[in-house]
Amino acid sequence: MFETIEYSTENNVAWLRLNRPDKFNAFTEQMNFEITKALKEAERDQDVRCLVITGNGKAFCSGEDLAGVKEDTDHAEILRKRYNPMVEKLASFEKPVVAAVNGVAAGAGMSLALACDFRLMSEKASFIEAFINVGLVPDSGNLFYLPRLVGHAKALELAVMGDKVSAEEAKDLGLANKVIPLDSWDEEVSAFAENLANKPTKAIGLIKRYLRKSWDADLSEMLENEAYAQRTAGMTEDHAEGVKAFIEKRKPEFKGK
Repeated sequence: MFETIEYSTENNVAWLRLNRPDKFNAFTEQMNFEITKALKEAERDQDVRCLVITGNGKAFCSGEDLAGVKEDTDHAEILRKRYNPMVEKLASFEKPVVAAVNGVAAGAGMSLALACDFRLMSEKASFIEAFINVGLVPDSGNLFYLPRLVGHAKALELAVMGDKVSAEEAKDLGLANKVIPLDSWDEEVSAFAENLANKPTKAIGLIKRYLRKSWDADLSEMLENEAYAQRTAGMTEDHAEGVKAFIEKRKPEFKGK
């Protein structure tokens, strides 16, 4: 089905692996389109309750493949056609998304990681706001997500200086949720994803949706949003199971319904 990525499912987790390891998983037009297609597939699949995005080989993603960039390239058209639909699909994806950053995430590769809900980093991984190094501006949602994660001043510093951010520094800044040793990488990423997949998926989707809306809402609007979300969550099978498990003093078995 795909040529530039690998897509598979296991234990209610969808795995999307960027698969151009010889090019450090740099984006091409085909890869952008295939990622968006895989996101739609994972969204439709009711058995998928968590999505992991990672890279094959040494890198997570080195950004746009500059071999395809010419002097007369219209960067705005590239973003509108290829990157923006991918980032918007991620933003509307109401299941938890984990970026398993196995190596360098540079430029739009960093943007892809920022657009995910959780970022796990290998101890050898790093982030680089590489846009400035080729005279460009961070894109693909980067200027939206970065200041929300690290604050305005640090976002400006990272974007303008273009310095490498190590995994430990990323964790200290709030860019990474967890730094994982190489010798336990696969095991810990799988465990993290499967833990998310076993949680009440509908409630997670509602949390994601209204946290996103909270940036532009006042208190009264958010109180009403919370009431609506709580009513919706309260009608799910997972809520009924959670209450039953609490009364019976056992661990709930959520089904994502």
